[in-house]
Amino acid sequence: MMMALGLFVFSIQTTAYQSLERQTSWRHATNSRVGARAHSQYVGPGEDTISLEGWIAPMEVGSEASLMLLRDMADTGKAWTLVDGRGFFHGIYTINSMREGRSVFTQSGAARKIEFSLSLNRVDDNLVDKLLGDLSLPTPGSLMGGL
Repeated sequence: MMMALGLFVFSIQTTAYQSLERQTSWRHATNSRVGARAHSQYVGPGEDTISLEGWIAPMEVGSEASLMLLRDMADTGKAWTLVDGRGFFHGIYTINSMREGRSVFTQSGAARKIEFSLSLNRVDDNLVDKLLGDLSLPTPGSLMGGL
């Protein structure tokens, strides 16, 4: 398992990605001041997106049905937990967009290679509290005995 989005598992048998890119932003509000530079104040986290890109070869590696399942998941509009193969919980994400490109066709028109990209967007942290309840995630200090 490379990663799991909800119950969907990214793997060689389903849909393996070859690259993962994460972009995170933080919000700062500014107020103009007379005779001085604008004052900036941190107001919270901004968008956190993950982009996955890869390809499948339906007759060899991966499954075209996996891409259809990801589209069905996106159609629900629901948010899904994202956990990597090492067990690291990344947060709760929605599927924002998906792109497919097909090439290397058979005589019947079936694609032998399908390239894809998937864009995931992290949603509010309050969903994590609802999901985990009283279970709190350990902080680096608590793992080392508070040192």
